[in-house]
Amino acid sequence: MLTPAFDLSQDPDFLTVAIRVPYARVSEFDVYFEGVDFKFYAKPYFLRLTLPGRVVENGSEQGSYDTDKGIFTIRLPKETPGQHFEGLNMLTALLAPRKSRTAKPLVEEIGASEVSEGGVEDEDEEFDWEIEQSPYEEASESALSPQYHYGFGNLRSGVFQRLQDELSDVIDIKDPDFTPATERRQKRLAAELAKFDPDHYLADFFEDEAVEQVLKYNPWWSDIYSEMMASLGKSQEQENHAALVSFSEEEKYQLRKFVNKSYLLDKRAHSQVYYSLIDILLAYCYETRVTEGEKNVESAWNIRKLSPTLCWFETWTNVHEILVSFGRRVLCYPLYRHFKLVMKAYRDTIKILQLGKSAVLKCLLDVHKIFQENDPAYILNDLYISDYCVWIQKANGNARFKAVLLEVARTGEPTQPPTPFFRKSRNHNKGSAQFPHPPPPDRSWCLPVWPITACCALSSWEPIACCSLRMSMFKVPSQRGFQTAPSLSTLVRDSALD
Repeated sequence: MLTPAFDLSQDPDFLTVAIRVPYARVSEFDVYFEGVDFKFYAKPYFLRLTLPGRVVENGSEQGSYDTDKGIFTIRLPKETPGQHFEGLNMLTALLAPRKSRTAKPLVEEIGASEVSEGGVEDEDEEFDWEIEQSPYEEASESALSPQYHYGFGNLRSGVFQRLQDELSDVIDIKDPDFTPATERRQKRLAAELAKFDPDHYLADFFEDEAVEQVLKYNPWWSDIYSEMMASLGKSQEQENHAALVSFSEEEKYQLRKFVNKSYLLDKRAHSQVYYSLIDILLAYCYETRVTEGEKNVESAWNIRKLSPTLCWFETWTNVHEILVSFGRRVLCYPLYRHFKLVMKAYRDTIKILQLGKSAVLKCLLDVHKIFQENDPAYILNDLYISDYCVWIQKANGNARFKAVLLEVARTGEPTQPPTPFFRKSRNHNKGSAQFPHPPPPDRSWCLPVWPITACCALSSWEPIACCSLRMSMFKVPSQRGFQTAPSLSTLVRDSALD
């Protein structure tokens, strides 16, 4: 049986299902609907949907067939006229999951309607971003060859044991199955430090014509965001703006190809899923902007290189360290290394989160397509992106996204960074330096300076001040006097100084 292309729309009284069946025998077809169940059969097509709201057979249902387009259009009356059905564009979630052949499943997911008031998933419950901590326990010497997890929700392990040579171009971490999270981070920070090129950084800062050009580009979400903001006076509910984001036929085909499944995630895994989603969105926003929406052969490399989640299997404890890590990597790896691009990607990510699940899903589908067309990167779809595309359609609505958005927004840039001061280095030939600084009164936005190598090789001047998420400034001498350039140290977390 073939799953046909389909689309759902609604008005206050009816749910409309449009099904494209160009090769069906129109003389023989069956339609069944009751409650939230909908089934359609026309050889060789079969479609089974679990609707987000209830429909009823009361004699007002209608059906038609367009012979030129090969489309069945079925109008189903809503059981409660005026009810708004959510998630009609989440096609994977609408496709009913396959039934288990066993008499009773070993692990059974409780439906949303069966969850008690004290259940795990409460859509109105405030999302708790505090990671549950447990006392440190020394590993037993008898524990042989422990395996560490990665992938969506840290649910995978053992994938890379036999694929190290084939996947060395996909991820930066070596032997991830036997590398704990703390060691992954240490190696990532060391790799970023070794990769930083001060000449490239300063060249992009002073010769920024290309950077200014890509900063002017308006990605696909800009117009949708403007339309949403213009309509806020009429409706303050974010879910009412989901219809502003539409999916192309190619994206709908992608959604139909995903396998519908459920994910059993504990509190810690839930937090990691949301944190890693922010990390991936930041990398996607950067890539979309610098290529001006025209994907190229480097697109897959850009996304996975800028996302520590994808190339180092990083785990996160707060949004602050995600933003710092993203800023570091933007200034170390891609073609355009400018702090303005860091802040632009940050603001773009906020806009996408404000647009809701549909916009996030559209981004993930684009990432999935980019990786699918890149031979070594497709494994990241299996580890992360495919699961994200399925999970986001079922993620318990707007309470979670509002919590994510609040966490990202309040970790943002300060209105005014502190003013640094400068002193002449005693050793003009010094090739490395540590930049100590006094802590500012308000540390809510401050990033402590991190020991950094090679920055002072650029000049005989070094910053001796505190810095923030926005770039602090250091000065380099030039023939025309002093020019200002943002300091890389502002993006670096206190890995050495507490």
